[in-house]
Amino acid sequence: MAARNPKAAPAVEENLPQPRRSVAFIGSECYPFVKTGGLGDVMYALPKALVKQNCDVRVIIPRYKCIPEKYQEKMVYRGAFSMDLCADGKSFYVGIMEYVWDGVVYDFIDNDEFFSWGNPYTNLVDDIPKFCYFAKASLAALNYLNWTPDIIHCHDWQAALVPVFQQAMFGGTPVAGAKSILTIHNLRFQGIYNVETLKYWTNLPDALFDYAVLKQNWVDANMLKAGLSYASIITTVSDTYAGEIQTPFYGDGLDAHLRFHNRKLRGIVNGIDVEQWNPATDALLSANYSEKDAVAKKRENKLALQRELGLEENADKMVLGLISRLTDQKGLDLVNAIIPNVIDGNTQVIVLGTGDRKYEDSFRYYENAYKGSVCSCIMYDEARAHKIYAASDAMLVPSLFEPCGLTQLIAMRYGTVPIVRETGGLKDTVQPYNEFTNEGNGFTFDRYEQGLLLDAINRAKTLYFTDRARWDEMVIRDLRKDVSWDSSAKKYRDLYVELKP
Repeated sequence: MAARNPKAAPAVEENLPQPRRSVAFIGSECYPFVKTGGLGDVMYALPKALVKQNCDVRVIIPRYKCIPEKYQEKMVYRGAFSMDLCADGKSFYVGIMEYVWDGVVYDFIDNDEFFSWGNPYTNLVDDIPKFCYFAKASLAALNYLNWTPDIIHCHDWQAALVPVFQQAMFGGTPVAGAKSILTIHNLRFQGIYNVETLKYWTNLPDALFDYAVLKQNWVDANMLKAGLSYASIITTVSDTYAGEIQTPFYGDGLDAHLRFHNRKLRGIVNGIDVEQWNPATDALLSANYSEKDAVAKKRENKLALQRELGLEENADKMVLGLISRLTDQKGLDLVNAIIPNVIDGNTQVIVLGTGDRKYEDSFRYYENAYKGSVCSCIMYDEARAHKIYAASDAMLVPSLFEPCGLTQLIAMRYGTVPIVRETGGLKDTVQPYNEFTNEGNGFTFDRYEQGLLLDAINRAKTLYFTDRARWDEMVIRDLRKDVSWDSSAKKYRDLYVELKP
């Protein structure tokens, strides 16, 4: 039976789903301690939602030096030990620091040799050894703490070796009995390096370095591929993406491997933290609102942001928001190509993000060329993001591929209509507007073509300017849409119970 941590486990109530399950989350980042993308949000929000589903959850991440001091100073030392790792017998210190918050226990693996840099990710030369160490140390830490989970839930390539180490090196220990889940958040990143380096830093048996497990091409080993082979279940962050990654275009070299393992592949769409993203309580907004007064209050937020950004102040203009990493994956080449066709005297575009230099420079050019109609904020600014979500009428998410996507979920939470390409989680969460039935919560296009994106924007503009009543009804539908983690957390809990009846 799995050991329980009384600090993490709320009293079991009769109305909570049964049976109770203990789950160890293992991943490379977690908000608010360290976050570089959507993985950090999931590692925070999903465990919190699972606590409400009668799960006992422990999150294991590295103790990076970039974690803010206000969290570092509250961590409690739980112990330390030495762990063998390398093929030559070299061992390393493993320290465990603990922080308990909102019913979730956070354990930080402490080792200055691996985690003393300012950022969680640097380059593969350094990251491959670091995450080999982290995967094995996480399992060893669970045994050391005498906390045996029912499920070990691993995330992305940085934790992909956990199921491999578990079965190859932890047989006969308490943690060996746990079932494992590996969640793919973005298949493009796989942890690929040469075989000899992976052999040294893992000391895994030579038999695992074949094409069925680790080997890729002639000289490389693939950490994610190995985890997919050994995990009890593979999940990814939307149903559509689960199908897409089994095709050559989206599979990034692992499509055949995923088709082989498709019997254990599931898609469960992400949610968002609806307390963090709540227009009714968001202190960063000029005017808070709910579905009762959203139409009027969004106009107030629009005027305030127009004033702040130096745009022409006119609440009747349609504002298109774009909050994104400025990369090809996010469809920025399409957006870049059509902006001159979008700016028509009645439309404004607000861009927020950083990324490839060509897009940063291009959007700066458009701001200068269309003063008062385009604002390009080439930065990462969380506060401004909240304001753009509230002030915009529509949000552009024209991605080439998108495993799940949080932008469209947050946009709908703020009553901002998403304009998306039908791929991955975008397709699963945005129902295209039907002018005949007046149903749907966004505008979509299928093929990755700039003309189709422009057509979707024009369809949105037509409704906005010619039938505002129906547009406002869609705004309210979006506000009412359930984008929380509750439904997804229940699906994960059901999967945990399926694995460990």
